[in-house]
Amino acid sequence: MKSIERMEIYDAAPEDVFMCIDNLGVTGTHMTQSSGMMMGSKLKLDYLTEQHYGLGTKYRWTGKMMGMTMDFTVEVTKWVDGKEKTWETVGETRMIIYSWYQMHLTTTPMYNKGTKAELSITYKKPKGLVNNILCFLLADWYCNWCLKQMLGDAKKTLNSMKSNSQLLKSDENEIN
Repeated sequence: MKSIERMEIYDAAPEDVFMCIDNLGVTGTHMTQSSGMMMGSKLKLDYLTEQHYGLGTKYRWTGKMMGMTMDFTVEVTKWVDGKEKTWETVGETRMIIYSWYQMHLTTTPMYNKGTKAELSITYKKPKGLVNNILCFLLADWYCNWCLKQMLGDAKKTLNSMKSNSQLLKSDENEIN
């Protein structure tokens, strides 16, 4: 197994950062939109549980990448609301550069009222010669890209929410 971690500082409360990173509508877009890193492909996300967050939440990613079928289910296996989350693939997986992965998120308040978010991916190499070669060539690169996208998309969303909130506050001041 191998782990790769990335950290980002946010000018927002820990619970807001956690909620934003936990929202796959924000941090899953790098997989649901066609991009060069996804080799022009995109995956489809389906929730398998009624709830979309919290312990036991399950969802499935499906699609094709480089002409190969991708099909894997992910389950939230640890949940401390607003502070910590772990999610990982469960059951049989069809992935290219991993055979299994686990992601872990923690948010920590900072002395300046900001938040430090730490996000990591731990993965196992796939079976088969071709997939092992692709893993060797691409897995760490893809992990770093994925973490950067997730944390960056969360930052953009939080900054946008903050700007909109500030606009609303300035509009309220003008009305009074």
